[in-house]
Amino acid sequence: MRYLVTARVKPGCEAALLQAIEDGSLGEGSVAGGEYLRNMTSARLRDDGSVRWVEVCYCPTPLEEEHPYWEEYFELVKVQDAHARHKCRDENGTEPWACSTCDCTDKLEARLESDGQGFLELLRAVASSADGSLPR
Repeated sequence: MRYLVTARVKPGCEAALLQAIEDGSLGEGSVAGGEYLRNMTSARLRDDGSVRWVEVCYCPTPLEEEHPYWEEYFELVKVQDAHARHKCRDENGTEPWACSTCDCTDKLEARLESDGQGFLELLRAVASSADGSLPR
């Protein structure tokens, strides 16, 4: 399944999050592997200070595996289905692991590209600034 995730970076975690992204340790030990880094590369910072991304997850409970890794740096605000579950080929059993190559959320991901600013670029900028925090 694909989920639209909305989260906020925990105050004071910006530099640690950037370090984990840059050294590749974000999500280290998780079965989701490089998905965490891909998520941060495509994530967008919105005007209200929230960060959004689309995430692929095969857990029976949304982001069950990923929660502890994300919650180290983020307060998860909302996790919602990115599309109708009955249309998900992995979820309905017609094609196991279909989400890894599915284009079902291309429109959503394209729309997110124009929603806010690139999160990773801004994270780099604030981590090197005097106050070191994202807008809230």
